Amino acid sequence: MSLPYAEEINYWKTGQSSPDIWISKARELIIEFGGRILMEAFGQDETGKSAFVLAFEIGEDRFKIIWPVLPSKTKNEKAARIQAATMLHHDVKAKCVSAAVIGARTAFFSYLMLPDGRIAAQLSAPEITDAAPSFFLLLPEGQSS
Repeated sequence: MSLPYAEEINYWKTGQSSPDIWISKARELIIEFGGRILMEAFGQDETGKSAFVLAFEIGEDRFKIIWPVLPSKTKNEKAARIQAATMLHHDVKAKCVSAAVIGARTAFFSYLMLPDGRIAAQLSAPEITDAAPSFFLLLPEGQSS
C-alpha cells in the first residue's frame, strides 16, 4: 500500500506541539482507560520511511500501534512527524471512546498482537478464516460460501 502525501491529509501544519507531546497524550489516554504502556519508539529505516510505535496492554490483551510518518512533497519532515503523532493521538482517543462502549479488544482489534508478533491488521483473509471460531463463519440460512 502506498501512502498519501502528508500535505493531502488532515492535521498538516495545524499545530506546533512536538511529537513527544502528542505521544505522551496518547499514552495518558491508554493509562486512564486502565492500560499499561509496554513500549514507545520512533524509528526510521534505510529508505527514509519512519513510524511511531506504541505497545500496550489492556486486561489480558496486548496491542501494538505502528503509525507511519507520511512522505512530504515539500520534504518537511518535522511537520510530517508532528502530523503523524497527532493522528496517532486522535486515533487512540477515538478508540478509547469506543472501548468504553464495546470493549478494548473490539475497539483496538486491528492493533491486537498475535502470538507470532504480528498484529491482527496484518493477517490475510485466509488466515482470518482459519483463525476464526467456526460459529463466526456461519452464514445466514439459505446462503452458501
